[in-house]
Amino acid sequence: MAITDRSGRIIDYARISVTDRCNYRCTYCMPEEGVSQIPHEQIMRYEEIGFLCRALSELGVRKIRFTGGEPLVRKGIAQFLKHFKKDFHEVAVSITTNAALLAHFARELSEVPLSGMNISLDTVDAAKFREITRVGNIDDVKAGIEAARSWNIPNIKTNTVLIRGFNDGELPDILRFAWNNDIVPRFIEFMPLGDDVWRREKFIGADEILQMLSAYGEWMPLLPQRPASDGIPVGPAKYYVNAATGKTVGVIEAVSNHFCASCNRLRVTASGNLRACLFSRDEVPLLPLIRNGDIEGLKCAIREGMNAKPECWENLRDGKQRMYGIGG
Repeated sequence: MAITDRSGRIIDYARISVTDRCNYRCTYCMPEEGVSQIPHEQIMRYEEIGFLCRALSELGVRKIRFTGGEPLVRKGIAQFLKHFKKDFHEVAVSITTNAALLAHFARELSEVPLSGMNISLDTVDAAKFREITRVGNIDDVKAGIEAARSWNIPNIKTNTVLIRGFNDGELPDILRFAWNNDIVPRFIEFMPLGDDVWRREKFIGADEILQMLSAYGEWMPLLPQRPASDGIPVGPAKYYVNAATGKTVGVIEAVSNHFCASCNRLRVTASGNLRACLFSRDEVPLLPLIRNGDIEGLKCAIREGMNAKPECWENLRDGKQRMYGIGG
């Protein structure tokens, strides 16, 4: 039986964090000194993630995205994904990565096979990249993207959070970089997670993003947005195609025209806690049930947790959260 929440939304997409570790210290995600890491014994083992996904699959989840932290810092991740796809061949598997290590993993990831890959890329300027990640090198990311393309990993997208005064002037460069690499650029509204980094004056709404894009010609919306033609549930981005060039761009209206009414996702942290909403502080601990091998109890806990999914994140925001504690 499919998971349905109290608002009647069918939940068929899961985002699972495989680690809280990351090789970056992005300014909008964590403090410069890093954060206290979850002890290894409290992190879900690969076989436990597989057990969780068995329950999710039996509940109708058809798309799973593996995130972090940075998923590629976890030892054995590529082998896990290959085994996972063999066991769950009917599930669309994708990852979100910062691509710093992608050049080393692209060949193995191409063998999974993945249905897609999202690459977090807020700037293509080397100095700004170093500034926002504190430790990153944009050349590593470029090498990773080149490797992913050379191994024919499909459906690669870049995710750029546009922040006024930081990277809004880079929109042409980000577009050019993505299109030159035959990948789809996506621009995301800056979400108000932590008040220590979010300011309303830094926010750029979707209407303004589309106005900025108008410098490149007329954009036509790609319809329908949902469901995807292959039956795999798609995300919240609205895609537009340039009438003259055929180039595509995505815009995610996470704030100005949020997609809560059609949200089809759940999140599980690296320590096995279910979150029904990115902004919710309520978590359902799944790890004890997973480690006890109690699949019926696990499915019951997932259903109950998702039945409490809030109607909208706007009522939950407290301005104190950061992504490192939730998963990408």
